[in-house]
Amino acid sequence: MATADWNPLGDFYFKKNELYAMGWSDEIDLDKYTVAAAPYGGPIALYRDDSKTARVQVSTKPTITVFTAAGYPIHQMRWSSGQVVKMGWSNTEDLLCVQDDGMVLSYDMFLNFKRMFGMGQEAKDVKVIDCEIFNSFQGTGIAVLTSTFRIFIINSVDDPRIRRLAEVPGLQSAPSSWAVLNLDRQSRALVAKGNELFLIDHGGQYQNQTPQTNTEVKEYIQMALSFNNKFLALYTDTGVIFICSSDLQKVYCEFNTKTETCPRQMMWCGIGAVVALWGTLMVVVGPQKDWIRYNFESPVHLVQEMDGTRIIGNYQHEYLHKVPEVTEHIFKIGSMEPGAMLYEASREFHKGSQKADEYIRMIKDKLEVAVNQCIEAAGFEIETDKQKALLRAATFGKCFLTDYSPETFVNMCQMLRVINQVRHHKIGIPITYTQLEHLSMAVMIDRLVLRKKFHLAIKICQYLKIPDQEGASRILAHWACYKVKQKNEDDETIARAIAQKLGDTPGVSYCDIASQALECGRTDLAIRLLDFEPRAAQQVPLLMKMSRDTLALSKAIESGDTDLVYTVLLKMKNDMKDGDFFMNIRNMPIAYSLFIQYCRHQNPQMMEDLYYQEDNFLEEANCKVVKSFDDERLDDRCETLKQAMNCYARAKNEFAVKQTDEQMKLLKYQRRMEEEFNRPYMDLSLHQTIYKLIMENSHKPAEQLRKEFKVPERRYWWLRMHALGEAGEWAELERFSKSKKPPVGLEAFVEVCSKHKNVAEAMKYIVRVQPDQKVKCLLKIGQKKSAAEAAFENHSEEDLNLVLQKCGAADKQLVESIRGMKQQLGGRR
Repeated sequence: MATADWNPLGDFYFKKNELYAMGWSDEIDLDKYTVAAAPYGGPIALYRDDSKTARVQVSTKPTITVFTAAGYPIHQMRWSSGQVVKMGWSNTEDLLCVQDDGMVLSYDMFLNFKRMFGMGQEAKDVKVIDCEIFNSFQGTGIAVLTSTFRIFIINSVDDPRIRRLAEVPGLQSAPSSWAVLNLDRQSRALVAKGNELFLIDHGGQYQNQTPQTNTEVKEYIQMALSFNNKFLALYTDTGVIFICSSDLQKVYCEFNTKTETCPRQMMWCGIGAVVALWGTLMVVVGPQKDWIRYNFESPVHLVQEMDGTRIIGNYQHEYLHKVPEVTEHIFKIGSMEPGAMLYEASREFHKGSQKADEYIRMIKDKLEVAVNQCIEAAGFEIETDKQKALLRAATFGKCFLTDYSPETFVNMCQMLRVINQVRHHKIGIPITYTQLEHLSMAVMIDRLVLRKKFHLAIKICQYLKIPDQEGASRILAHWACYKVKQKNEDDETIARAIAQKLGDTPGVSYCDIASQALECGRTDLAIRLLDFEPRAAQQVPLLMKMSRDTLALSKAIESGDTDLVYTVLLKMKNDMKDGDFFMNIRNMPIAYSLFIQYCRHQNPQMMEDLYYQEDNFLEEANCKVVKSFDDERLDDRCETLKQAMNCYARAKNEFAVKQTDEQMKLLKYQRRMEEEFNRPYMDLSLHQTIYKLIMENSHKPAEQLRKEFKVPERRYWWLRMHALGEAGEWAELERFSKSKKPPVGLEAFVEVCSKHKNVAEAMKYIVRVQPDQKVKCLLKIGQKKSAAEAAFENHSEEDLNLVLQKCGAADKQLVESIRGMKQQLGGRR
């Protein structure tokens, strides 16, 4: 009978299912261990300190052993740190060991050390006497009680920010009991001082809480908070259990256990009952003063879950939980619920009985409700035979429905198949459907990965059709990171195995795997793995981290990313001696060119040193010339230019030697003129110097420079014309034009006048230009009418056409006149 193992508790029923026969068999006696089991079917940690229990003094160090929920060992280690006050598990299944000096050590389930942090200086100085590990709104929190009866708390072990809670007034001894409550997204402590309860927070505030009870209380000696933080159980020194709301505003039940002995454990079974354990006796108390008694042959340890309580014994692992309402509807004796009728119809159908038709007719109007009840009930069953029977009943009922959506049925089948796989004793995660819904499938897969169950995790992802990016690819990356830690295989074998398994799997970064190999001290393996990484931007930084700079530089050059090349070059420059660095990049033309370009803008001296090492005299001389402009003193500049001239000479560049010599000569002239005229001339070119002298009416020095530096006559005339025009020296310009026949032509003088919009001066030169150039000169100064007349006088139709092209819409009369002139020229022909 399905209800044979149901125990009534008020209006509800409770049931105890066996999950596993423990794999540790006769090897473990829980009485000799401190037990810490993770929720959601997590691993079990056992701490044993023989020095405290041995009759004679022993020097054996304590041991910590981690088992699966099925009792199979995962790992063991000798504890060589301080005195452990409390052990517990985080929400990411890390083992937390809190010591009496306030230090918290975190390990993964394979007992690999992860991190360590403290609970503050005061906790370290005065020692911790008690600790609570709890679920907070930020993750997993820790609260410690010091020997000075102060409480320090952190809300997240991932971000340990220590807060000191308010002090309980008049507290002179350790509190009789205390617990951490999460109310309104804030962690507070409920502290019992005799028969008084104080709610304290980190803001320095405390509240005296007084639950309305009918029984006189001398002391609260134990507390238990429900999984959802909404209900609280208090145990008194007289053996009374108060069941109330967590804010202590409502008291639902006062149950007298008739024993003053404090229970070894007290906790909630879901939210429907409180479980108290004394040795091998366990009592389940309901909110209506109903109770159930269980006796065990050997000591057990209780683990609170969101929907029940796990009972870990020496030989068995059991699960106590409230019978869900939908299960009660289907299996309760005499139930007439649609689900019960459908379940019976299915059983009769498979027996070949006609009663199946009668049952179906009874619920034909509620058949969809019946199907949904069977599907829902299947999710709450732990035994696979009952799951199959209920799903078989749901399938039978669906046959009579025409528009029933199969989505609910398919989802339940998928979830149950996954749950049954992870519940298998070889995996050892006895999670329930309710817990999996709360935890999520993604977290379940992550927990399989943590246990190194990569194959099963991938199979589940494929079965549920989870995208590779979130599923199989991510798991394969974790597998590869685990693979590189195996020391019994050589680098070549591991690299080949990883490459064959991963290939070009999207979403997998070989760089992350190589980083893991590097952390394990396997540099050669990391380099082999990086060869499979297609993204140079990820390859190169890791190669640089491994000090494989030459290889990193080659990879950066192959990528074509100049920023990446510069990153490697600058690191190499900082890490190496200059000579070694130059030798390394000399054989890489691209890197060499980029570094030269960098030096040209950022470090010219280094570029000069590089050319010096390579005997590149020409480029070295160029660097010195550029460098000379930074010298403020003339003597220093000339000295630098002399060095440049010597380099040009060694490079056999006679032109550059001559130009450098003339530059030094020009600088000396400029300094002399600065001293003479008290005006700046340094750093001007020869042309600029002459131009400025002419503008300043210093014609004699300008003429002297022309002769000294043998400036071509035509170039000098251009310089002087433009300088005089800009200076407005029109009379001097006219005298200059008449000094001798201009080598640039009179048209150049017209152009200068035109540039400075001096038409009157331009006309003086136009009368002297050749007739064939007169039209163009007139057009330059905007004299279109005069240009047309000059073209007519020259009998040049071509020039008339040129003037016609320059005419605009406002020159209609001139256009008509030009056309008349063209006709006259045509008539003469």
